[in-house]
Amino acid sequence: MRPDDWHLTEDLDDFLTRAGDFLRSRPALHTTPLTVIERLRTRGANAYGAEATVFGRLERRGKVRAIFYRLPSGRLSLTPLAPEHADTLAAHLAGVGHSLSGIVGDHDTAAAFAEAWQRHTGATPMRSWRGRLYRLGTLTPPEPRAEGRGRVAGEQDREQLIFWCGEFVAAVGEAPSVDADSRDNARFADKHFTFWETSDGTPVSMAGSTSMIAGMVRVDPVYTPAHLRGRGYAGAVTVEVSRAALAAGATEVVLFTDPANPTSNALYQRIGYLPLTDFAAYGFSCNAPEDG
Repeated sequence: MRPDDWHLTEDLDDFLTRAGDFLRSRPALHTTPLTVIERLRTRGANAYGAEATVFGRLERRGKVRAIFYRLPSGRLSLTPLAPEHADTLAAHLAGVGHSLSGIVGDHDTAAAFAEAWQRHTGATPMRSWRGRLYRLGTLTPPEPRAEGRGRVAGEQDREQLIFWCGEFVAAVGEAPSVDADSRDNARFADKHFTFWETSDGTPVSMAGSTSMIAGMVRVDPVYTPAHLRGRGYAGAVTVEVSRAALAAGATEVVLFTDPANPTSNALYQRIGYLPLTDFAAYGFSCNAPEDG
């Protein structure tokens, strides 16, 4: 493979002109790059930090085969790549002086790139996250139906949403960055939330969802406080937002789970979600020579 098969740019419009059709060709598999790039497009280049996001595409014979983006945090995100392409990209990025804090992608691609980055830079990779991507097949509401009803959350629910989003990130080990002042800049800011509430109007569970992009909606996050679990609320609210996505015209509805959590994986499969592929993230113990 020639080094110039990889094309790098900080110009989002130019990147989308060349790679937009590729991203939209597999909206379920490309769920995360689609939502990240849409946020950059609608909120501006500083949506994830002051430093420029770097975009890249692998192009052969005039056709885009894969893309990546490097956020200001230094984390690289990749669509599926063969191991030899991952090696070529790692060599190219190291050669032009880009530093990386980590890599996320489908399981095989992330592992191949992490190994290649270690060969080219000496950075030691350490796996920091695993996720399983599910795609909705036939939506199957659970029986018996949980007590209560769904309700779209509004501005009056802001404090409750902030509190539960905070509990969610703590429960899954993410950085606790959700509060009344920062929510508009947090990863939940662009989500639409639905509550499951009991007959007296008490919220007992919530589910978020992304706006539709290329016919795809991602359900994220789903959260029920610990003392309210085991009553069917999470399944009920997930069905509620999934049904709403389908009614709005979504052709792909997806969500991520922790593959080590048998309860959530069994729940989503019972209501019609089918495993698509596993993802992984690695952090690097040291950086390449300089930031790009």
